Amino acid sequence: MNIQFLLEAIDAGKTDNPLGILYGTSPEVLQTQRLRYQRAIRRFAEIFPGRDDVQLFSAPGRTEIGGNHTDHQHGCALAAAVNLDVIAVVAFHDEGVIRLYSEGHGSDELDLSDLSIHEDEKGRSASMIRGIVARFAEMGVKVGGFDAFSTSDVLSGSGLSSSAAFETLVGSIINIKYNDCKANEAEIAKIGQYAENVYFGKGSGLLDQTVCSYGGFVFIDFLDTEKPYVEKYRFDFEQAGYNLCITDTKGSHSDLTEDYVAVPSEMRSVAREFGKDYLREVDEFLFLRSIPSLHGKCSDRAIMRAVHYFKENRRAIDEAQALDNGDLDRFFDIYRQSAASSANLLQNHYANSKPTEQGISLAIMMSHLILGDNAAVRVHGGGFAGTIQAFVPVFKTEEYVRKMNALFGAGSCYVLRIRPVGGVEIKV
Repeated sequence: MNIQFLLEAIDAGKTDNPLGILYGTSPEVLQTQRLRYQRAIRRFAEIFPGRDDVQLFSAPGRTEIGGNHTDHQHGCALAAAVNLDVIAVVAFHDEGVIRLYSEGHGSDELDLSDLSIHEDEKGRSASMIRGIVARFAEMGVKVGGFDAFSTSDVLSGSGLSSSAAFETLVGSIINIKYNDCKANEAEIAKIGQYAENVYFGKGSGLLDQTVCSYGGFVFIDFLDTEKPYVEKYRFDFEQAGYNLCITDTKGSHSDLTEDYVAVPSEMRSVAREFGKDYLREVDEFLFLRSIPSLHGKCSDRAIMRAVHYFKENRRAIDEAQALDNGDLDRFFDIYRQSAASSANLLQNHYANSKPTEQGISLAIMMSHLILGDNAAVRVHGGGFAGTIQAFVPVFKTEEYVRKMNALFGAGSCYVLRIRPVGGVEIKV
C-alpha cells in the first residue's frame, strides 16, 4: 500500500479493528498505536527512500504463567502471548536481498543466494533471518527479498521473549508473502527454534516460539518435543477484575550462565539415577520413594529441584483446567503454590554467587506489602535476576504500578493484556 495513503488510513481509524484485537480498544491505547505505526512508517521511508509500497506486520512477546523450568525436562507449561510486540514495515522486491533495520540494533543485510551458516553472524539477528530463510528453502519455498524497518516494545532481557517474537515476525512475513500462509503455527515456531539453535547459536527449547506463534493462552505438553501437544484457552482476567503486571527489577543477567545451566543439569542428574535422560521419563512415585537412596548420590538441591519439577508439571495441567472451568480461585491457589515452589525448591530467586543482589525477592516482598499476604505474585521466567509477575486487582493497579516504579525506576512496571493471536499482517 502507498505510504501516504497508509498514513492517512491509520489517521482515519481504518486500522482500528485489527489494532484493537492486538492491543485493546480504549481510545488512548488505539491512539498510542496509531502514532507508533505512523512513526515506524515514516522511519522506514527515511531509511529506504526508494520504496513506497509497504505492508505492516506484528508478532507478540510472551509471558510464562505456569510450569517454571519444566519444558527442558519434556514437561508441561502454561503461557500467554501479550500485547507487547515487535512490528515491521515491509516493502517486498525481487532483488534477492533482505535488508532489515531494527531500531536500537542497526541494520542487517543478507544475500539470499548464500544460506549457509556464518560463524561470524552467530549471536546477531542476521543469523536468525538467514536460518529462517534457509528452513523455508528446505521446505521448497522460494523466498524473495524485502526491505524492512522493525521496532519493538518487547524489551530484551525482560523475560518476555524478544528473540522468539522477532523470529515469529520474520517467519510470519515470509510465510504470508512467499508461502501462501501454508505453514501453521507449530511449523512457524519450529522454524524459529531451528534458526535460533543452528544459526544464532543458542540452545533454546520450543516454549517461547510456540506461544509467540499461536497467541492467546497456550498449554503445551513437551512429551514429544518434535511434535508437542498444544491447546489454546480463553480467559479474560480483566473481565474477572485483575490485571497482569510484570516488573523489571533491573537485575543484571551477566555471569548467570552457570545458574541457568545448573537447573536442567541437576534435574537430569536425578533422571540418570533411573537410567533416563529427562525427569518426564521417570515415574514420580518411584522417585518419591527413592529419595532416601538418592541422598548422597545426587546433591540436596538436585533432589529438591526434581521434586519441584514433578509438582510443577502437574500444577501446569491443573492451572489450565482451572482456567478452562472459569475457576479463578482454584487457579490462584495453584499459582501461589507454584510461586512458593520456585522460591523454596527450585531456588531461582537470586544467584548464589551474588547473595546480596536479590531484586526478585525484594519485588515479591514489596508486592505482598502493597497487595496483601495472599497476593498472586511469583518469579517470572528463568529467574535469578530480571522480572516478577503479579495478578493485580484492577482497583489496586494504579497504586501497584506507581509504587513498583518508585522502587525500581520509571517504566519498570507495566500492565499486560493477553493477545489472542500470534504473528499477523495488519491490513487496512
